[in-house]
Amino acid sequence: MSSSPSAPAAPPKRTRTIVGLVVLGLLVIVVAATAWVGIRGLQAKDALEAAVPLAENIKNQITAGDGAAAAVTAAELADFAATAQDRTSDPIWRTYELLPLLGPNLTAVSQLAAVVDDVAQNAVTPLAALAGTLNLADFKPVDGAIALQPLLDAQPAVTAANTALERAATDVSAIETDTVLDVVRTAVTRLQTVTVETSATLDGMNRAVTLLPAMLGATAPRDYILLFQNPAELRSTGGIPGALALLHTDNGSIELTQQASSTSFPQYPDPVLPLSDETRSIYGDITGQFIQNVTMTPDFAQTGALAREMWRLEFGTEANGVLSVDPVALSYLLDATGPITLATGDELTADNAVQLLLSEVYARYEDPQQQDIFFAAAAGAVFDAVKSGNADPTKLIAALARAATENRVLVYNADPAEQAILHGTTLAGARPISDDMTNRFGLYLNDGTGAKMDLYLDVQTAIGQQTCRKDLRPQYALEVTLTNTAPADAATTLPAYVTGGGAFGVPLGNIKTMVSGYGTPEVQNLGLTRDGAEVPYHPAIDAGYAVSTIGIELAPGESTVLRFNWLGPKPFSGNLELRSTPLIALNETASLDFSC
Repeated sequence: MSSSPSAPAAPPKRTRTIVGLVVLGLLVIVVAATAWVGIRGLQAKDALEAAVPLAENIKNQITAGDGAAAAVTAAELADFAATAQDRTSDPIWRTYELLPLLGPNLTAVSQLAAVVDDVAQNAVTPLAALAGTLNLADFKPVDGAIALQPLLDAQPAVTAANTALERAATDVSAIETDTVLDVVRTAVTRLQTVTVETSATLDGMNRAVTLLPAMLGATAPRDYILLFQNPAELRSTGGIPGALALLHTDNGSIELTQQASSTSFPQYPDPVLPLSDETRSIYGDITGQFIQNVTMTPDFAQTGALAREMWRLEFGTEANGVLSVDPVALSYLLDATGPITLATGDELTADNAVQLLLSEVYARYEDPQQQDIFFAAAAGAVFDAVKSGNADPTKLIAALARAATENRVLVYNADPAEQAILHGTTLAGARPISDDMTNRFGLYLNDGTGAKMDLYLDVQTAIGQQTCRKDLRPQYALEVTLTNTAPADAATTLPAYVTGGGAFGVPLGNIKTMVSGYGTPEVQNLGLTRDGAEVPYHPAIDAGYAVSTIGIELAPGESTVLRFNWLGPKPFSGNLELRSTPLIALNETASLDFSC
């Protein structure tokens, strides 16, 4: 039996050649792909480095009303953004994102490019086009009226851009940077700063173009009560409302139709609206019984509702809302209007307004009613100057923005839907609202002297946190230093309408203040100390906020240190902020270091 010969084996040399060619081909592909990614990465880097500064420039150009420059810059930004997006979105780039070490960097750059492209297409371009058709001069009053059509025309573009910026701020904050190179992390951080800041600015613009036309009577006439808070006699949101006025708006026109003072309102036997047990516990029924006390609560929506009801009871007009300013805010406005000559012959300027309205007027007029008349006349003169259209619009907007940031301009709309537009802004005058990044605490002061001694009250604040427990729950502390800076002979040298004349049992020259510290809604109240010692205080809950309140009385030259303490519910590594009563002179809150 014969056997067939077996097939000859493939030559080893040929096999090695094929394998070598395959490996060589793969190497060529890898090298080519790497070079492709590298080249496109450099192109994307160059485009992004050029695009981010342009985004910053456009924000400034739009704010300055330079529409032509904004349009040119927007076109450049769009080109760079499109280039960066194109260079970081092809299949080869996506494949390399799967590699360890290199991949996270490529992913971050790709996400960065996508955010910039989204901002360029859906936020910057429509805003630049809008800036090209709008001019700040369009919003200057003409014959006492503001043109509403530009605001109405701007609503769609601003709303769309605001949505895009909010999305961009969220997307860039979600980019993972823990394992990326410093250069990539720096680029992400820079874009985060630009998008978050611009988003906040645009959010305010969106609320303004949405709410202002309605408040200015675009669809129907409106009436708003204007409170002038006097911080020489402190209340939580500023001071007592010594002077009031009624503003009437109709299709953009604004008229001051009526003025009143605190003496125009009686003491009501009961609160004019129901008060919560919490408000009554901390601030008392007087919050709803006296017009001077409606600002005792740190919730301006409640203040507005109470003032609106008191005005209705006395004058029969059911206003659409309540606005509030103080003399410091008026001084900012005077920087835009220029000096104003009052009927008394006084020249009211940005430099002398606070001193004249809060000090000199008391020396000139002993009768509180005469003081209120002077306040009303001064406020009316500033209003007329703004309404005249002669004010610098850029300075006017900057003045209002500064006053709003310092909580010196507050707005309450009786329509809940309109009031909701202001939610989360300083204009709403709400209790501090915290978020995942920042815990916000509150400090509110109410005068107990019954006079104008708060001209001499200095307030310094510091806030901090320390982790001392094994469960890592942080302890928060708010330190408040109060000083009576009145002269030692205040009892004999200061007039009775400043010292109070002892009418409320406070010795002449002393300052009595009710101080309320607000924690966040989730903290546990650990009480407070005065000059390092535990002292009695009033613990309470206000709308879910843990509150500690204490009455402090200081003689001239005397100072005291309060420390409010709370225990947080869980570990927290974010920022701490303090929202407080806007004093005549604001002092920046310091960082507080304390031991366990």
